[in-house]
Amino acid sequence: MPRKKETITLSIPPGTKAQLEALASRLGIFWGKSPSPSGLITAIAKQELEIGPPFTLNPTQVSALLQAVKLLKDSGYMGEAQDILALLLERGNLEQPLRQSLLQELGQQQTEAWRVLVEQYRNDRQPFIILYRNAQDEELEFTVRYAEISFQDKRFYLEIWCEETEDIKNTDFPELIHNRCLRLDRIKAIAKTHGQWREEGLDYIKVYLHFCKGMVKAYEPRDRDIENEVVGDVRQVVRRVSNPFWLIREVLKYGGDCVVISPEKLRSRIKQKLLETLEHYT
Repeated sequence: MPRKKETITLSIPPGTKAQLEALASRLGIFWGKSPSPSGLITAIAKQELEIGPPFTLNPTQVSALLQAVKLLKDSGYMGEAQDILALLLERGNLEQPLRQSLLQELGQQQTEAWRVLVEQYRNDRQPFIILYRNAQDEELEFTVRYAEISFQDKRFYLEIWCEETEDIKNTDFPELIHNRCLRLDRIKAIAKTHGQWREEGLDYIKVYLHFCKGMVKAYEPRDRDIENEVVGDVRQVVRRVSNPFWLIREVLKYGGDCVVISPEKLRSRIKQKLLETLEHYT
C-alpha cells in the first residue's frame, strides 16, 4: 500500500515558490524531472540541509588556512592543500586579487600533484596511463613505459616513452616516434597500468654541434652531452637528443655562433627555418 503522507498549506509571498524551486534544483532535489519544494522542506525538517546564514570564513580563519596550505605543500601533502584551497575559494568571501591568486595556485597545485605522482611511479618503475589534452584541444591517451621531468624554456615538462604512435602523422625522425614531451598542466588524469618499465629510457639521436666565437668559452655543458672538447677555435659537442624541437630553439637562439653538423635532416630543418625567417626581411 502507498505510504500515507501528511499535507500542509503554506501561505508564501509572490515569487517564493520560484525561489524554492530554484533552490531545490541547485541542491538536486527533484520530483521526476521537476524541482521539488516539498522535498526541499522535508530535507530541512530531517536536518539533511544546512539552514541559516551561509557559512563563511572570517579574515583570521582565512589567514590560518593559508598558512596551513603552505605547511601542507612543504610536507608534500598536495591533495590536502588543494582541498583547503577549494574551501577558501568557496567559503572565504575573498577580495578579488586574493581570489585570483588562489585560483592560479589551485591550478599550479594540480600540476605539482602530477609531478609528485610521476616521480613516485618513476621511482617504483611503474608503467602508467596518461589522459592528455593537446594544444588542438584533442584528448589523447598514452601508455607510458618510461618518464622523466625536464626543464625547458622556464617550464617543467614531462618527457615520456609511450606505446602509441598513431597521433604522429609525419615525422623526419621516425627513430623518436615513441617520445612525447607533455605540458604538466595539460594532463587530465594518470592511472597505473600493467606491463614492464622501459629500462632503456627515452629514444635518442646523436647530434653533432660546433660552437664558435664567444660560445667557445661561454657554452655551458648539458647533462646529455656525450662529448665536449675544443678543437682549434671551435667547441665540438655531441649530444643525445630526445626532442629536436628544443634543440632547434636553442640553436636558433645562438645565431651564427652555433652550427648543427649532423644529422643532415636536422640540419636541413634548421636551414629551412632560417630561410623562412629571412623571407620576413625581404
